[in-house]
Amino acid sequence: MTETEMKLRVTPIGNGTVIDHIPPGQALNVLKILGIDRTTEATISVLMNVSSRRSGKKDIVKVEDRELKEEEVNKISLIAPGATINIIRDRRVVEKYTVDMPDLIVGVVRCPNPSCISNTSEPIKSQILVKSKNPVVLRCVYCEQAIAEKIADYLI
Repeated sequence: MTETEMKLRVTPIGNGTVIDHIPPGQALNVLKILGIDRTTEATISVLMNVSSRRSGKKDIVKVEDRELKEEEVNKISLIAPGATINIIRDRRVVEKYTVDMPDLIVGVVRCPNPSCISNTSEPIKSQILVKSKNPVVLRCVYCEQAIAEKIADYLI
């Protein structure tokens, strides 16, 4: 399939955000991070397992009339470290950047250890260190429990 044929499958958006280069199979987790479900009224385009010269296959999410908050971008970076964010205004890309995973993630990821102090009624937020960005490996600051798989399951 040519690039022109691919472009005809999904119409461009006038204003909003395109999240590109999402690892295949992660688009639905991106929708979850953004709080998008069947009650969302905005136009959403989800492309999964699209051919990509850079990575072989990828997912793409387009969200009309919405620009992402920093917290949302930080969450996306955990499941799609190489994703690019394109801000669209008046049908033009006005800003484009690659998500950057922070070194310390506060209040975004729940520690998988049920006995961790961050999972009790103590008034503290979870704090997760990024030990590796490729592959993504996280570690709880409080109990040192590692998180390396199914990170989307631990997003708060």
